[in-house]
Amino acid sequence: MSLSIDSQCLLCHMERNIQLVRPLGTEEQTMAFARDLMRMYLEAPADVSSPWFNPQVAELLHRHYGLPLDRFRQEKAESNRFVLERMEDIRSRIARAEDPVLAGLQFAILGNYLDFSALRGQVSFDKLSDMLNQALNMELDQEVYRTFRRQLGEGKKLLYLTDNAGEIGFDRLFAEEIAKAHPQLEITFCVRGDIAINDATRLDAEAVGIPFRVIDNGNNIPGTQLDRLGEEARQALAESDVILAKGMANVETMAGCGYNVYYAFLVKCQRFVSRYHKPLLTPMLVRELG
Repeated sequence: MSLSIDSQCLLCHMERNIQLVRPLGTEEQTMAFARDLMRMYLEAPADVSSPWFNPQVAELLHRHYGLPLDRFRQEKAESNRFVLERMEDIRSRIARAEDPVLAGLQFAILGNYLDFSALRGQVSFDKLSDMLNQALNMELDQEVYRTFRRQLGEGKKLLYLTDNAGEIGFDRLFAEEIAKAHPQLEITFCVRGDIAINDATRLDAEAVGIPFRVIDNGNNIPGTQLDRLGEEARQALAESDVILAKGMANVETMAGCGYNVYYAFLVKCQRFVSRYHKPLLTPMLVRELG
């Protein structure tokens, strides 16, 4: 009931974290961190996904190098500010589109670019601005989209599982269009229960003005780790007719969960390149089928 970490993912995970700390201290410090990192992998259950390790890695970074647990605080604030400054313009572009719900989805998927963990050192607000100018040209699986729209029209409750700060502002615009097109839907946003890299929390939902009910998942693991969910999130999952899950971490933690989930994300790592046979930064809309 998740994408278990594999050798490709393990190698990437280890290499990225060691590269992060190497400039921060001596070679002896790097090796001490690396040994604790390897011990963490060895002691973990065999079937856990990559996001499962995030809280432990954050603790290791804090213990070995004094990095704050909320080390992406500035990037999160800048991401929220980026979308807020453009919100009215994007809302106008969505409203003028032939299918405003589809347009909202296209912008929401591009917001998934604001990932300072998976795209470490590569996130550029200028690049995102250029990407947004081409948002309405995005190609998605139309059969999946049609099924998504039909089920929104038939459903009563939509659970929106968010991903990154900043991105959640694009999610707001998308959800507003869903609410206009399907006014019978009760929409609930679910954020992280505590600091998890640069993922959105209640503070970020408040910062971008989410007008819907907001709950949190009760933990600090990126994605939706089902066995760690708080009761409120667990109940919302069980009661929702449709679930829209943003970001790769939701795929990693929920794949095969059996819920009626639609995943929306950008391909941002080699494992997903291999899984979906798509190049990096390809926009995806994928339905959970098992």
